[in-house]
Amino acid sequence: MYGRVGVLMKKKQTKSKYTDVPVKNIVNGTILLDNNMRVTGVKIMPRNIFILDQGTQNAIITNLKTVYNVIDYEFWIIAADRPVDINVYLSELQLLYNKVTDNSKRKLIMEDINKANMFLNNNVVDTEYYLLFKDKDQDVIAKKIRNLINNFASAGLTAFQTTNDDLRMILDNFLNGGQTTTFGTVFA
Repeated sequence: MYGRVGVLMKKKQTKSKYTDVPVKNIVNGTILLDNNMRVTGVKIMPRNIFILDQGTQNAIITNLKTVYNVIDYEFWIIAADRPVDINVYLSELQLLYNKVTDNSKRKLIMEDINKANMFLNNNVVDTEYYLLFKDKDQDVIAKKIRNLINNFASAGLTAFQTTNDDLRMILDNFLNGGQTTTFGTVFA
């Protein structure tokens, strides 16, 4: 195509297997793919084992090895950063500061407000951990999730089924460079 501004040459269209994600929907804590496969899993709550005694650390690590070794299907372990939203906490601190009259308490509250503002200004994130898998059969999925939750509990970790919000955040992290997807009207 030739135009006033320049020349546009049409390139051959190629489909990348990395950018064409076949997501049909996210519902009930699962990503429904175009081929009717479902991707779901568990969110594993982090635990700092390094503050525990050496024997407890070794037991947790051994139990985790057992958890991973009994999984007999393909799975992915994902560590994803989620921005920390402390705006509500910051508002509560501000209300408390306005209510308190004792200067020493006001000083302590102001230190907390300043620390919270530092977190906001430095884009602090929580790291969240997920174990995801895919399957078509809803009953098999439910059984795998129950087993994962129980197995992680036996290893001393808490796990929950992923939520729609968790899965959207994971997709945003890995496909959109951490930017939240927003849909709406585009204004020129």
